Amino acid sequence: MANERVRMLWPDHLGLARGKYVPAAFAQDGTGHAAAVFSLAYDRSFVAAPGSGVLDGFPDMHATFDESDLRPGWDDDRTQVAVCDLSQNGEPFRYSARYALRKAIADWESLGYRPMVGIEFEAYVLELTEEHGWQRWDTPESYVYGTGRFVDPIGLIADITDLAAGSEIVLESVNAEFDSGQFELTLRYADALRAADDAFLFKMLARECAMDRGRRLTFLGKPYEQFEGNGVHVNFSLLDAEGNNALADPSAGDGLSALAKSCLAGLCAHHQGLTPLCCPTVNAYRRLRPFTFSGRRANWGYDHRVVGTRVPPERGARTRIESRLADGTCNVHAAIAAVLQAARLGVVDELPCPEPETNDGMEAWNTEVTSALNLTDALDHLRADTALTEAVSSDLVDNFLAIKDAEWERYVAAVGEPSDDISEWEISEYLPYH
Repeated sequence: MANERVRMLWPDHLGLARGKYVPAAFAQDGTGHAAAVFSLAYDRSFVAAPGSGVLDGFPDMHATFDESDLRPGWDDDRTQVAVCDLSQNGEPFRYSARYALRKAIADWESLGYRPMVGIEFEAYVLELTEEHGWQRWDTPESYVYGTGRFVDPIGLIADITDLAAGSEIVLESVNAEFDSGQFELTLRYADALRAADDAFLFKMLARECAMDRGRRLTFLGKPYEQFEGNGVHVNFSLLDAEGNNALADPSAGDGLSALAKSCLAGLCAHHQGLTPLCCPTVNAYRRLRPFTFSGRRANWGYDHRVVGTRVPPERGARTRIESRLADGTCNVHAAIAAVLQAARLGVVDELPCPEPETNDGMEAWNTEVTSALNLTDALDHLRADTALTEAVSSDLVDNFLAIKDAEWERYVAAVGEPSDDISEWEISEYLPYH
């Protein structure tokens, strides 16, 4: 490692990038952190959550990385970056989302398949105004699928793309999204762990790049009442031992294998339990509303964008399944792990695949099962889905539930009566971090 330092990062329970700068000469030894980080709420209050050790003397955990995971950083030419695994007393730290994703990958590999993942982000650029602080960047000449200076007058998105490439994060495409100042950023697919690491680093890189250029970038699910929300689409496929796409079956009328249908069954059956791991904030449920493209229903469809799970039209080697549920506040490692495990449960439990959605999804649909309308009800759905919680990691879920129960209580204490409206509390709570 010729560089002078390593930025050692890892995803916490909130999906934030924690870590340290460590001189390169010492980085391979790893570095310690207080496990009590896993008790912290956004407002830095402590929650006695499982795994945090706040009632046991605030013990340490240890962060280490594989040298093959080192990549060029974006701070400067002398800094590399690595996504770390966490351990405690020589054992994997089971409350870590990266551990949960490793578990999901291993569980699929035990069935003979290697998961591949591709992530699509949506985000708003914000600009600082004298009267109202940070507001949506209004580019009146912007339009859906727009590119170039009309949608990005200062070239910010191009700068983000270039910076990402320098850190070995490949964007497959970028374009303007539905509303002015909103963009879609699609990362190239990769092995599930690499894809999650890329997405995790990309969120930080993109937000820091925007800050350097006098703007902010937010992945928050629903920052504005009158504009569209920010989703995260988790695309996945499964490779067999020969490297073939196991979701594809050329002999089937729709080109989908029995394995693919079982995955769809699992995603529909566990949709409600899956929701809080993909949509983990109070604000996320402003996006999960009727008559939206948010993926709130427990249904699936062929090339259908008003369902919870979409099967894009490509077949053969490019066959994939797209979960449309998550938003930009999700912990990408945890969300990917949960999606993969819900799909796997459809296989191992031999769940029947429901019929595909053929209605428009806005005025008519084939299921009444939807995501909860608020965080607290969604958490109850997760508690009830014991098969999913055990598959993902019961330790991680126990920590998550404690943190999020407390988060809901703080929201209610701040606003009084919960409502469907976006509150000042949730903007101040989440916008600085997402």
